[in-house]
Amino acid sequence: MTSIETLDYVGVALFAATGALAASRKQLDIIGFLFLAAVTGIGGGTARDLILDVPVFWISNPIYLLICAGTAGVIYITAPFVESRYKILLWLDAVALAAYGVFGAHKGLMVTGSATIGIVMGMLTGTLGGIIRDILAREASVLLRREIYIAACAIGAAIYVALNKAGFEPWAAAAVGYVMAFGIRGGTIKFGWRLPAYRSTPGRDPEDI
Repeated sequence: MTSIETLDYVGVALFAATGALAASRKQLDIIGFLFLAAVTGIGGGTARDLILDVPVFWISNPIYLLICAGTAGVIYITAPFVESRYKILLWLDAVALAAYGVFGAHKGLMVTGSATIGIVMGMLTGTLGGIIRDILAREASVLLRREIYIAACAIGAAIYVALNKAGFEPWAAAAVGYVMAFGIRGGTIKFGWRLPAYRSTPGRDPEDI
């Protein structure tokens, strides 16, 4: 198994864990855990493969479903003994976003050869699962919070693509892209980093625009 393939498995497992943790916060039953874990774990990759018109990864290799199910079962058993589950969810999500973003960029680049498509596929793969999780669990979506989320994934994917195009070994490009994406997302969680927000003209009510 290559370092790039490892990122794929890590991304699925960690995203599945965040889905299961979201289920624990909503006090769902085991079926709810399995569903949220699977949707979160494979959601971004499924959309990526459908867009790229390649075989959907978990249909070609059902081990991914077993990873999601196993992760859901572990979280179902252990979650009651863990405090601050939301903080754990955020950090697991950061690790998964960085790993899956780089792998998505790798797959997009390998299938199309396009740097632009590689970056877009990295963003889609790394963020869509978390967005779906938040919507289904009725959590505040990362898209509506002033956090660096999609941008962190995009930067990691772009760095991987740039280094790959420059002739770096895939593992080295992946490592640098992963560290940058995780570092930015981690800084957002730890230090509250934010991108500048849009400001309407003074005196105007945003609801009237």
